[in-house]
Amino acid sequence: MTFTSIRRPVINTPLPGPKAAELLARDRVRLSTSYMRPYPFVPDFGEGVWLTDVDGNTMLDFMAGIAVSTTGYNHPHVVAAITEQAQRFMHVCLTDYPQEVTTCLAERLIAHVARPGEPWRAFFGNSGAEAVEAAVKLARNHTGRSHIISTLGSFHGRTYGAITLTGSKTKYKRGFGPLLPNVSHIPYPNPFRPPLGSTPETCADAVLSYLEDTLFQTVIPADEVAAIIVEPLQGEGGYIVPPADFLPKLRALCDRHGILLIYDEVQAGMGRSGKFLSYQHFFEGGDVQPDIITMAKGLASGMPISCMLARESVMTWPVGSHGSTFGGNPVAAAAALATLDLLEGHVRHPGCGESLMHNAANVGDFVLGELRAMQHEFGFLGDVRGKGLFIGLEFVGTNGRADGALRDRASMAMFQRGLLNLDCGESTIRISPPLILTRNEAGVGLELMREALSSL
Repeated sequence: MTFTSIRRPVINTPLPGPKAAELLARDRVRLSTSYMRPYPFVPDFGEGVWLTDVDGNTMLDFMAGIAVSTTGYNHPHVVAAITEQAQRFMHVCLTDYPQEVTTCLAERLIAHVARPGEPWRAFFGNSGAEAVEAAVKLARNHTGRSHIISTLGSFHGRTYGAITLTGSKTKYKRGFGPLLPNVSHIPYPNPFRPPLGSTPETCADAVLSYLEDTLFQTVIPADEVAAIIVEPLQGEGGYIVPPADFLPKLRALCDRHGILLIYDEVQAGMGRSGKFLSYQHFFEGGDVQPDIITMAKGLASGMPISCMLARESVMTWPVGSHGSTFGGNPVAAAAALATLDLLEGHVRHPGCGESLMHNAANVGDFVLGELRAMQHEFGFLGDVRGKGLFIGLEFVGTNGRADGALRDRASMAMFQRGLLNLDCGESTIRISPPLILTRNEAGVGLELMREALSSL
């Protein structure tokens, strides 16, 4: 399949160009040494799913600022909402003063999760890590218990509590101890690499048996566990889709022991998976409704805002016990409302059907199908997985083991051809473009990927 009549990346100068090289040199001596800078690209402006750098090189974006730029760049509906709110007022501290824009946002978010007769409440912060910190504080305060269980491969943020929960890379923790006490990790049920000697069909049961029969019997009593936090679709760990029976069985286990269930939807939520929240893919196996949900990233198309939703019966912490000076900023909240307009289809984006959520599902199915066809061409593509536009492409060596070096070569080859991408896990490239990506634009990206893989 070719899309020669469709816009393609334009590389005017070898990357980095002269202006980008100069800015990168300044960046290296003035900004934090903790910043990663994996690609020599310095953006200047964006339009739709395209980003142009300071030297005029235009790239197709398949990573959306780590799943943040839901509506692409400079979406007129989002820009108009930001402008209108900025002209009214930009800050009056939500902790002290109610604001209609954030109340409306809370109501619309709750409508996506609450069942009849089941009230929920919202707390707003600035980042995913802040939402996770709030969730842990609430869980401990409500239950009177102290222990939190997370999963290996997870990413929940880089503040002290959030990084303690994170289980993906030791570099996030090295040299920063002591971290949050009373935190344990269990394997994540990865069907491609089943843990604990299990199979793809039994990996969910193996993980839950380990939790019930080993962890609860030898490490921490179940009645001292406040919450289990899990990504319904695991992001940083490799864009992993768990077996369909995992979340229903995890919900049942939590109910047996009076443990709160927290879903981290920071990366996979906000329509990216083709559902508003990714856990909504798994209801067919039974009840999977959580007690607390964290979301951020794509919530406001790039403006900094996060939200922790909790059942009203759980949000029992007292007045003044938690707050945020900037959390729920009205300009960011206005951007979030405009993003919801597009996700839900109240405002339609040209070429994206009835809503961006449906577009993510439809274009994602197309991309998954094309990438799975590529597996027959390229034996080093060990697995292609995902939901909607949350897609992982895992690279393996001849022995079937994860091959991170090959993944890195593939990622750079894609970048050099004009495709912005990002790695995750041991050997996976994540595909997480803006949700306005059309089928034709996706086809251009797939052509660039095939060219890059052929060059290996």
